[in-house]
Amino acid sequence: MKNFVTLFVLTLLASCANSTKQKQALLPILGEKKLGGTSGKDTLYHTIQTFTFVNQYHDTITENTIANKIYVADFFFATCQSICPKMSSQMSIVQSVFKDDRDVLLLSHTVNPMHDTVEVLNAYAQSYGAIKNKWHFLTGAKKQIYDIAYKDYLVNALEDDGSEEGFLHSELFILIDKQKRIRGIYDGTDSVAVSKLIADIKLLKQE
Repeated sequence: MKNFVTLFVLTLLASCANSTKQKQALLPILGEKKLGGTSGKDTLYHTIQTFTFVNQYHDTITENTIANKIYVADFFFATCQSICPKMSSQMSIVQSVFKDDRDVLLLSHTVNPMHDTVEVLNAYAQSYGAIKNKWHFLTGAKKQIYDIAYKDYLVNALEDDGSEEGFLHSELFILIDKQKRIRGIYDGTDSVAVSKLIADIKLLKQE
């Protein structure tokens, strides 16, 4: 009986330790937080709002597309010769890891919708081996693209006539959970940071 009690206590302690470890491993929720809800005391987190874009196949992509999905978002433009090729190459690595995982999507938004038509995006997507219904290259109204970058994803995306290529945008990859909350931000030009992103997606899937 004594041995049974000892085993029970050890098992309970191990369970508590694992539970604590799991809680410590959870990713942070980024963005502004405020109190609200029915009680007025619930924590309300910054979330991605409604949107409507078109992808490289003329498909309409909305917030319903990413409902109950984990996804990574970024911003680029097809004629960019500075950071975009590196970012797209790194995103293709993320795609290769989760290519058979229906819970993980990738959303790349052009910041130059006047040039980056559906046909241009399709050619660009093919050059990086984008898988249909896995990696969406999105275009739409320029104001909506810039607004969702700044207000929702909390990164920069703007037209800048003073820059060499005419557009400025963030090099960051943004990790979004199934509740449309930001759970991580990573340098999309850095292979070490992207490896961390891949590890964090796997961790997020355990929640």
